[in-house]
Amino acid sequence: MKRKSKQLLVSLVAGLMFGVGLAVSGMTQPGKVVGFLDPLGRWDASLMFVMAGAIAVHFVAYRLVARRGAPLLMPQFSLPTRRDLDIKLLAGAALFGIGWGVGGFCPGPALVSLATGAPTVLAFVVAMLVGTLVTARLDALLTQRANARRRTLVRGNAESPL
Repeated sequence: MKRKSKQLLVSLVAGLMFGVGLAVSGMTQPGKVVGFLDPLGRWDASLMFVMAGAIAVHFVAYRLVARRGAPLLMPQFSLPTRRDLDIKLLAGAALFGIGWGVGGFCPGPALVSLATGAPTVLAFVVAMLVGTLVTARLDALLTQRANARRRTLVRGNAESPL
């Protein structure tokens, strides 16, 4: 089996395991999420236990995998290198939280819940995809404008007699 085929198979199995875990834990039910986010009402702490379990598994698995020189199906690990907080990260986190609280879904459970065909799930996923496309276009436009502004400033400084 070719490496690309193995990567796709492992991705499929991991995605299926993630989806089954979300379904079994009840995280595909918006009421559970909204209940967790309502500590002054009928608070549902089950999401906290799901998160704690996921963090514990990741904590151990990450340390075991990090001991390897490289992943099994790739030449090297692909880890984030940025450590700063910028406006795009903060705005994205805020939008994610608002969508999570209003819709009761985050992207993973929403995609798993598509199998139900519920209109609310379909509306959430469509809104999520439209938001992703608008954000990508807006980011490209803003980056293009910022680069043009930098080029203009650099040219302006090069022509300055000082």
